[in-house]
Amino acid sequence: MTTSTRGRTVPPRHRSAAGTRRRKPGRRGRLALAIVLSLLLLAAAGAGWVYLKLDGDIKTFDSGGLSNDRPPAGSSKGENVLVIGSDARNDGNAALGGGDVNDIGRSDTAFLLHVYADHKNAVAVSIPRDTLVTIPPCKLPDGQWTTARRDMFNSAFSVGETAKGNPACTQNTVESITGLRVDHTVVVDFKGFAALTDVVGGVKVCLPQKLYERDLKPKLPTRGKLLFDKGEQEVSGQKALDYVRIRHGIGDSSDIGRIKRQQAFVASLMKEVKSNGLTPTKLLPLADAATKSLTVDAGLGSADKLISFAMSLKNIDLHNTKFVTVPWRYEGSRVAIVEPDATDLWAALKADRTLDGKDASGKKKASPSALPTATPTPVSGKGITVTVYNGTTVTGLAATAAAQLTRSGFTVTGTATASSQDHATTVIEYGPDHKSEARTVARVFPGAALQPVPGAAVNVVVGESYKGGSTASPQPTALPKEVAEGARSADDNPCSNLSYG
Repeated sequence: MTTSTRGRTVPPRHRSAAGTRRRKPGRRGRLALAIVLSLLLLAAAGAGWVYLKLDGDIKTFDSGGLSNDRPPAGSSKGENVLVIGSDARNDGNAALGGGDVNDIGRSDTAFLLHVYADHKNAVAVSIPRDTLVTIPPCKLPDGQWTTARRDMFNSAFSVGETAKGNPACTQNTVESITGLRVDHTVVVDFKGFAALTDVVGGVKVCLPQKLYERDLKPKLPTRGKLLFDKGEQEVSGQKALDYVRIRHGIGDSSDIGRIKRQQAFVASLMKEVKSNGLTPTKLLPLADAATKSLTVDAGLGSADKLISFAMSLKNIDLHNTKFVTVPWRYEGSRVAIVEPDATDLWAALKADRTLDGKDASGKKKASPSALPTATPTPVSGKGITVTVYNGTTVTGLAATAAAQLTRSGFTVTGTATASSQDHATTVIEYGPDHKSEARTVARVFPGAALQPVPGAAVNVVVGESYKGGSTASPQPTALPKEVAEGARSADDNPCSNLSYG
């Protein structure tokens, strides 16, 4: 008889006492790992898309417009970033700033941000738009280059008369007047500025009095509606833009007073950004807003470069971030740079010295003592021929300069009166084959501008800043008192020091 198993209960295999199926060891762990990896891949793909999007929004300007006669790279361990506020009306900016959409691009605001090598200190130096400077040769849209000329600082941005302006020409001008290498240039237009203030949720500002529409647009027949109340308030978007543009009705209605308020605004903006946290997560919305309306040099022309640079600033304390204006004085209705104060300021930045004379180069020192006074280096003019012109109304100034040059070994072929006597600073003119000799001559006149002139040998046009004296160019141990005492810290009260005049 065959024994059948039909109907017999056969114990199921691979069941536990609880009756649940056992999985092979490690399967659950591998599944979780697969899920995590998938999420990471998705996140990475998302970040990649964000960066790709940001890259697509960033605009760069032509580096071919930069001068071939630039300060040497690496002359300072810190970084110098030129920030230009453009009032161009193209790309939708006319809706915010008014004006003709086809008008040429102009710059009403510019400052050179020096990030010290220790990455714990920074200083922003504002350059008034009406400052009379020598604008060096700049590239035109057709590829031709201009000749050097004396003009207001903000006209450099308008060379070529294009809608988007000429950032390279402004950079050339800043390098020429400061002797500092500009590592990066950033141009912010109306849209970008307004968008940044919206992203951070508003910026605290302060006004000493009520301001009306006519204070922003002085040609209006009536004062118009109230734009700003007196005292501290929060602004963003269009209102923030109106705040930094307005200059009438406060103090002496000058651009210098407006610069002080713009410095206070940037300080408040930095406070908001720092309070939100300098992390990639927080920076991405800022970067998204900024890149849509920024024009930068090729060195910042990608999202990772732009965000990496921003992250490099995270350890700079607000109190150690200072705002100053280049030493200046009125020259008629324009502004002139005061020497040797300005030269002392540029020398301090080049040496990575803070406004109070401290070493911020990041180098370890054997002694915490104060910076030593540099030993003056004599200038030798052997073999260099110079002609000296008096560019002022001060009698005998050319003869004084000629005698000083002769004592240093230069051969002076003669002295004469310049074609104009309104030179605030000394200019060293030189032909294409005499650049190195001109640089040697310039050491005798700290703060002098170098100006290429076709057909010239080496000429010195003495300006009012020249007072005669030593041919040495020592590094100063401290900045002029007016520069240091007039500085604003980024953590200052927004209602302090708002107006000039």
